[in-house]
Amino acid sequence: MKKIMVIEDHQKIRDELCKFLIQNGYDCLAPESFETIIEQILSSAAQLILLDINLPVYDGYHICREVRKLSEVPIIVVTSRDTEIDELLAMNLGVDDFVTKPYNTQILLARIATVLKRAYHEAPSEKLLCGNFTVNLAKSSLEYRNITSELTKNELKILTCLCEKKGVIVSRDELMRYLWDSELFIDDNTLTVNMTRLRRKLEEIGLTNVIETRRGQGYIML
Repeated sequence: MKKIMVIEDHQKIRDELCKFLIQNGYDCLAPESFETIIEQILSSAAQLILLDINLPVYDGYHICREVRKLSEVPIIVVTSRDTEIDELLAMNLGVDDFVTKPYNTQILLARIATVLKRAYHEAPSEKLLCGNFTVNLAKSSLEYRNITSELTKNELKILTCLCEKKGVIVSRDELMRYLWDSELFIDDNTLTVNMTRLRRKLEEIGLTNVIETRRGQGYIML
């Protein structure tokens, strides 16, 4: 279980974010005082820092600068400051990612996973948990309530893409680029056929209305 330190002075945001991280399998600590925040970070053994910029005592830039003198712990800046200058300054100070508020929690979760994987050279998981079902990447199958449904290569890639961006609309073009990047041939009509088959397989094992079509926009995993 990876430990994440949330450095955020807004109590409601801090509490909700910690609750969300814990629900998704992370250990979470969140300082409420900031006078010794740099020392707290260095002694915390946290494996990732979520850092706001606008903080009492020291701003996030100062904190990042001081921490980077002694530690390479991954840092994701999470802030309402959304100018290119803010992002450039943060990146030059050695942060690993920059996320602006308000953010989609599923996208933040994906960013966290990516940074952790890159920082700690984690082997890719063989299974992807998506809501109340599981995608078995190693066996190319869908698992739900002890029922398993085999997936084709295209179906697996489409379902994986939608699960990784759960709660976010994914355009048809993005899905096709995702498949092309994997050296799989697919055109617009092939995507429609595969999506129909994938939905049928989901319904056959009891997963109805899991993938919703947003007309003119794409698909979303609910």
